[in-house]
Amino acid sequence: MKQHLSRRTVIKSTLAGGASVVAGAVLPGRLLCAEQNEANAKADPKVRGPFPILSTPFTESGGVDYGVLAKQAKFVAWGGCPGMIWPQSGDSVDLLTMDEKMKGMEVLAKTARSLSTSLCLGVQGKNTQEMLAFAEHAEKLEPEAIISRPPDSGKSEEDLRQYWRALAAVAKRPVILQTTGGVAYNGPLPSPQLMIELAQEFPHFGYIKEEAGDVLGRMRTSIAAMPPVRRVFSARGGFHWLKEAQLGSEGVITERAAYADVLTRIWELQQSGDDPKTLADVFAKFIQMVEVKPGSLRGANLYIWKKRGVFKNLVSRDYGPGRSMPASPIVSELKLSHEQTAAAEQRFEALHPYLKEVTPDLTASS
Repeated sequence: MKQHLSRRTVIKSTLAGGASVVAGAVLPGRLLCAEQNEANAKADPKVRGPFPILSTPFTESGGVDYGVLAKQAKFVAWGGCPGMIWPQSGDSVDLLTMDEKMKGMEVLAKTARSLSTSLCLGVQGKNTQEMLAFAEHAEKLEPEAIISRPPDSGKSEEDLRQYWRALAAVAKRPVILQTTGGVAYNGPLPSPQLMIELAQEFPHFGYIKEEAGDVLGRMRTSIAAMPPVRRVFSARGGFHWLKEAQLGSEGVITERAAYADVLTRIWELQQSGDDPKTLADVFAKFIQMVEVKPGSLRGANLYIWKKRGVFKNLVSRDYGPGRSMPASPIVSELKLSHEQTAAAEQRFEALHPYLKEVTPDLTASS
């Protein structure tokens, strides 16, 4: 029979120094069972909470702006998020060269040494060989964690199993497995059973970014397998974070780093469970903000990055026709209409009660 503990019991036990009980993303009405407490006790405490994915900044000519990438990492730490991830989204995984990704990893590793925020580096590739090159490079940089999505070349679940087993032989730190692939991936969704199997086989696995298929059903399966599953993260832009936290997700992975302070506030309110009205308000305003058009991650999101004094421009690299990989970079600059700018400004202003003021060292040129 599973032993359940109330939210307040968990929090009080943690504050009292109870080593076997760790306060999770507990909302009013959610109970932790003994198995979840055991998984929490075995999981790395640094791999938990909001881990926003950094957006890749570019120069006017379309090169990677490594100075702004470092500033972005400082911004996320200033915003209070416990972790950050790069390279992971399409603009960094698909549209950068191998050398650009490796240099960016080095810049972030150096920057993160003076920050309280944990660094998670993305290691994935078209095939196992390419993934291992990134994994070996990441290991030398010693981030707190790494994350990996399925390989573009994967055609079966067995391909994914062997790919991630190869990663397990190289990785020496917590590994987050992403359940969706990139634009070139046409293979199967990795099943929750495969995630559980890998977590059983490798103690440093068991951290899951869940965003595939029947997300709620898959989350229930993975959370029921704690341990060996250690943590399950929400994703999908954070749109369903609160509902998924009720199931037991313990953080969110999303390319919404421009709202690091807001994500931190949402997480803290989830943790305490003492102010559901404020939690509902800040979350609703966050969703309204990220729904503003153009809604792509290289849309109004870039406008907010520049508004907050981190990005210098609204430049992106783009995919080719039909989301194909271009032979050489396609560079464009976002142009917003007056109406789009006004909508972004209005919704950002609604978030104002939950924003931190940007400090001078963050707005200074890199």
